[in-house]
Amino acid sequence: MPKLLVTGSSGLIGSEVVDYFCKLGWEVHGVDNNMRADFFGPGGDTRWNQKRLQSVHAGFHHHELDIRDRTGVGTLLKTLLPDLLVHTAAQPSHDLAASRPFDDFDVNAVGTLNLLEAARLHVPGVVFAHMSTNKVYGDRPNTIRLKELATRWDYDDAAYANGITEEFSIDQSKHSLFGASKVAGDVIVQEYGRYFGMKTCCLRGGCLTGPNHSGVELHGFLSYLIKCNVEGRQYKIFGYKGKQVRDNIHSLDVARFIHAFYEKPRCGEVYNIGGGRANSVSILEAFDRIAALSGKKMAYEYVDKNRAGDHICYISDLAKMKAHYPGWDITKSIEDVFTEIYQAQLHS
Repeated sequence: MPKLLVTGSSGLIGSEVVDYFCKLGWEVHGVDNNMRADFFGPGGDTRWNQKRLQSVHAGFHHHELDIRDRTGVGTLLKTLLPDLLVHTAAQPSHDLAASRPFDDFDVNAVGTLNLLEAARLHVPGVVFAHMSTNKVYGDRPNTIRLKELATRWDYDDAAYANGITEEFSIDQSKHSLFGASKVAGDVIVQEYGRYFGMKTCCLRGGCLTGPNHSGVELHGFLSYLIKCNVEGRQYKIFGYKGKQVRDNIHSLDVARFIHAFYEKPRCGEVYNIGGGRANSVSILEAFDRIAALSGKKMAYEYVDKNRAGDHICYISDLAKMKAHYPGWDITKSIEDVFTEIYQAQLHS
C-alpha cells in the first residue's frame, strides 16, 4: 500500500489530496497545526476540516506538527518513509506577510527546506510535489499589454492568448514579502530536483478553490466572495475597477495532477497550474455569477487603491502540463466551482 504525507492537510488543497488518495486506498498522513487560525482568526480556522477527514477516512492519520520544527520534521520523515510528499502548508497572504515577515519566511521558505532536507536524508526516492504560487512572477504580469473590456481586463498581446507560460520571468518585479518567501521555497524545491536528482515539482497555482476552502478577505478569493453574498456581507474591491481577472482551478483537479506526476515523476519541474482561460473570471463577473445562483445582489464597496503587487489579469497557460501529462485536463468548469462553493456555504 503506497504511503502519502501531506503538509497543510486541513487546508483546501491538502484536504482534497487527503480525500483523493484515501479513496484510492493509500495510507495517508497529514501534518497540520491550524496556524491558519493564528494568521486569520476564527474565519480561517481549519479544525473542522481536520475533524471531517478523521471521521470519514479510516486510512488518515493526523500529526500535530509545525513544519518550522526541523527536528520534528526529520523524525516524522524518518519514521514514515512516504512514497509521495505533497507540501501545501504555507502562510498564504500578501498583507499578512508585511506585518509578520519572519513568520511568513520561516513557514514558506525555511519550512520547505526542512521538508526537503529531511526527505533527502531519509527517503531520497520520494516524489515531492510543492504547492508554489503564481505570485513568484511578482507584478511582472502587469507589464503585459492589456485591453479593457466591459467586465474584465484581458491580454492585448497575441503571445499571451492562452495565458502565461512557465518561461515567464520571476526577476526584476515587486512580489510582496509573501511572493518573495514563496520564490525562495520554489527555487529550493527546483534545486533539490536538479542538484540532488530528487523527483520534485513546483505547482505555481492560480486561484485554487473549492468547497472546502475557509476563505477570508486576505486569502481565498471565490470562497470569501461567495460567503459574503450568502451572508449578505459587504465585499471590498481593491482597485482596477473590479475588472481584475483570475483563472480558477478546483482542488480536485490539482489532486488529479499530483497523482499524474507521481505516476510519471520528473526532476526539478515547474508547472503553472490554474484553470486556464475557460475558468477565468473577473470580480464583476463573479458578482453576476453568484447573484444568478443565490438570487441576491452583491453588496460591495470600491476602494480606489489596488493591493501592492496584485495582478490585473492572470491566466495560466496549461499547455506544458497537458503535453507532459496528456491524460490530465480540467474536469471542473467555472460553473461547477461556483455551484459547489455556493452549496457548501448554504450548509455550513
